[in-house]
Amino acid sequence: MASRRSCEEMIGEGRVTVDGQVVRRFGARVDPAKQVIHVDGKRLPTMPDLVYFAINKPIGVVSTMSDPEGRQSLADYVADRTERLFHVGRLDTETEGLILLTNDGELANRLTHPSYGVQKKYWAKVPGRIKPEVARRLKKGVELEDGIAKADSFTVVQEHGQQSLVEIVLHEGRKHIVRRMLEEVGHPVIDLARIEFGPVKLGRLKPGTVRALTVKEVGDLYAAVGM
Repeated sequence: MASRRSCEEMIGEGRVTVDGQVVRRFGARVDPAKQVIHVDGKRLPTMPDLVYFAINKPIGVVSTMSDPEGRQSLADYVADRTERLFHVGRLDTETEGLILLTNDGELANRLTHPSYGVQKKYWAKVPGRIKPEVARRLKKGVELEDGIAKADSFTVVQEHGQQSLVEIVLHEGRKHIVRRMLEEVGHPVIDLARIEFGPVKLGRLKPGTVRALTVKEVGDLYAAVGM
């Protein structure tokens, strides 16, 4: 989290809680397997056997930890890990971008449960220039075969020739939801990538690359789902 000196300052300032109680005594002992520690209201990952990763899933890889058809899956990128990892959310085979991997089952369940409303941000390349009414329709909600789907936000990132790059933010995860919404408003997807999952950003992570989440990112994920 920080240097010993900085941590002592945090404790002295009353910024650290254990099981909901402010701790001001230096050297107080805690059991990380049983007690919950927060700093500035954000929970710290303290269980040494829990791991948290981000992967930039390439196009052509299935969003599962195994595949009966023998296709390349997420498991191929973490084959050296001994933990039983869960993938948090899915991306269809032809979509690339950010997926989280963890063995923290409670966090994984909350991140994917619609009641917590964790937002996901996507960039999509689509044909044509975007008219103003497209954003209004997507944010108001479009009718799909399985019900109304609404975008939390929609912006045009760039227009080049007869193609546009758009950004769409959703908090639900129905199958092919982004592709179906954009097709419904007349802009079928050419390329699609998820660039953010809640507070975690894809950044410059290359396709097929895995990185460990930072302590801050894990704390932000806990906060996003009320843990």
